[in-house]
Amino acid sequence: MWFKHCHLYRCHDLEVLSLEDLEEALAASAFRPVSDREARRVGWTAPAGRASEQRVHEIQGHRLMAMLRQERLLPAAVVNEEVNERREAREQAEGQPLSRRERQLLKEQVMEELLPQAFTRTQRVELWWDTQRRLIGINAASRKRAEEVLDLLRQTLGSLKVTPLATKTPPARGMTQWLSDAGSRPESLVLGDQVELRAAEDDGVLRARQVDLDSEEIQSLLENGRQASQLSLGSEGVLRTVLHDDLALKSLAFDDAVLDEASQSEDGDDPAVRLETDFALMSQALSTFIEQLIDWLGGEADPSTPSP
Repeated sequence: MWFKHCHLYRCHDLEVLSLEDLEEALAASAFRPVSDREARRVGWTAPAGRASEQRVHEIQGHRLMAMLRQERLLPAAVVNEEVNERREAREQAEGQPLSRRERQLLKEQVMEELLPQAFTRTQRVELWWDTQRRLIGINAASRKRAEEVLDLLRQTLGSLKVTPLATKTPPARGMTQWLSDAGSRPESLVLGDQVELRAAEDDGVLRARQVDLDSEEIQSLLENGRQASQLSLGSEGVLRTVLHDDLALKSLAFDDAVLDEASQSEDGDDPAVRLETDFALMSQALSTFIEQLIDWLGGEADPSTPSP
């Protein structure tokens, strides 16, 4: 259950739906498997899996939900091969090439026929909602997948006003400053050993792992105008992560002290209790780190007008 990544959003809705009403809304948009004719399907599932039917867990204002996403895998190469064979056969029989519209209809026909035979892939994406701080974090590797979860939540609730979390100091500027000037680093910030540097002009991207970020090589690249777009960093006793220039947190690794506390907690071999224990510790660590990160980057920026 521990998040591997976290895309952060500021929620602008002032009213918080009650736990009972939220559970009812999630049940109405519960996940069901894709049919033979569907390419993709999303819906809400129980975060604890088969151990519980509860679709939302709440611990001291922190809510945990999970979206299940299922899609049929239909490789484009397979579709194109079948389409080309049928197109060639028709063109030979009719003595003339198919029009663009006819080729499109043929492709749709092929996809419709092959779809029921395709394998399915199922993915689960968790959502953490801090109702007190009005913050939403989504455990997704990509921003696109995170937005898909928000779209489902918006459809489920009827409306949802959110914007990506933003800071007064852009992350790229802050990360570059911390790298180039050790004295500018916040006291609680711990640098890691991974960085991605981009040039001001389109001169490619340099990625480095397991390097001394204070080395002459890194400093020389910064002096030549490169900016940090990714940087591994952390907070002692809380967590480590790779910060991206869109404020996404990737490759989250929670501190050993946090994980040890979780492992020592009694759960009576109840998966739902274990889930809530882990979630409580994880959400506390994330909240602490996010507050520090916002402070490191000069505070939160005034959000743009959210779209309904």
